[in-house]
Amino acid sequence: MFVYLAALSVEMHEGLNTSAYDFGLYEQGIWLISRFDSPFVTLMGRNLFGDHTSFILLFLVPFYWLIGSSSLLFVVQALAISAGAIPVFLYARKRLESESAAFVFVVVYLIHPATVWIGLENFHPDSFLGLLIGIALYAALEKRWRLFFVSVLLSLSVKEDVALVIIPLGIWVAFRRNLLVGLTTTAFSFWYMILAIFGIQRGINGVPFRNSWRIPFGGFGGLLKTLFSEPTKLLSHLASDSRPFYLLQMFLPFAFIFVAFPEVAAISVLVLGLNILSTFWYQFHVEYHYSFVAVPALVFGTVYAIGRLPRKVQTWLVGVCLFASIISAFIWSPLPGARIDVEYNKSSHEMVAGATEAIDKIPKSAIVSAYHPLTAQMARRERIYAFPVPFRRALYGLDVFASGDVLPFADEIEFVILPVNMDDEIAKVWSIVSPRFEVAYANSWWVVYQRSSK
Repeated sequence: MFVYLAALSVEMHEGLNTSAYDFGLYEQGIWLISRFDSPFVTLMGRNLFGDHTSFILLFLVPFYWLIGSSSLLFVVQALAISAGAIPVFLYARKRLESESAAFVFVVVYLIHPATVWIGLENFHPDSFLGLLIGIALYAALEKRWRLFFVSVLLSLSVKEDVALVIIPLGIWVAFRRNLLVGLTTTAFSFWYMILAIFGIQRGINGVPFRNSWRIPFGGFGGLLKTLFSEPTKLLSHLASDSRPFYLLQMFLPFAFIFVAFPEVAAISVLVLGLNILSTFWYQFHVEYHYSFVAVPALVFGTVYAIGRLPRKVQTWLVGVCLFASIISAFIWSPLPGARIDVEYNKSSHEMVAGATEAIDKIPKSAIVSAYHPLTAQMARRERIYAFPVPFRRALYGLDVFASGDVLPFADEIEFVILPVNMDDEIAKVWSIVSPRFEVAYANSWWVVYQRSSK
């Protein structure tokens, strides 16, 4: 799986299938830190750690001193995802007393739709959670408390909302393994989440929470009011769109076996619950990284449940789970021979060669605004913007995240790279800006514009 994910994600990146979001911003931020600069990421207009408190990325800084390839993060991501199979194997082997059964659950973890998709969806620090939460679960189940605390700390360093998995884990530990360890884990995780959101992020951004728009019924207040005054309306929301189908995609690879003894699998309940509660389309679709964090608890929960059932049915249930997993992967995972086919531009495409030529015409120190797939190739520079920024304020290419006005440093842009065939939105902005620039280089696919000296 490592070879497949690494090779395909690198090929997709080299074929210009990645973008400022969600790859370029990490590439630029880590590169800036490696130069001992402030990680203010111009591709999103904020500090890297103001977006998410992903301090785990600091461990990657030394690699930026040694490796110049922009494909580095994809190899690291594939390795982290694949390594998540190690704690699964160790626990399943001991719980089920079978190496063959343990191997089955390695396969179940690796070919789960959420596991495969996160490896191909740009780059996300969340990819470390398969390994880190897997280790935390293994350590908790085996009462290895030093390993448990280290893995919990590292898990929390991935993202502020990882506490939504660690808090339920701490509660489970308090009831089933060690009261003091469990309560300490729960309290610390809750404290850190509050600190990260209302302390660190607020200190950096000036605002503590930027995703309240994802909460249905107008935010926290509206949600609580609906819960108590119109609960059927909330239930209708949870059953709307493709939310039930999303849960089916998450659960079917385990043949719903964890339901027999659901306490370990239930550690993922907050994450899955918030995913289907959210109004943000991406959160309740298995193709996006929001789902992967729930996979380790579901895998461990299935193994735990089988281990509590009579020995004579365990082998049969392992086989059922393998069958359900293979069927699910065939239908929903982008794997070779599966029903899902990943469409992407090949790195050998002449458009890619043209992009390389165009990028080479721009000095490394220049301030650039570029078409968003190109920013992923150019992110290792101090100032790079995804067009139409800064000529029109936009985040993720959408005005819904910003006001759409001109940013005050627009006159500082030295070069702009745009496709020859622009879409209407790009052409509209460029028609206003273009008189200030002249063509410095052009090929069949791309045009490099340089600020006019006239």
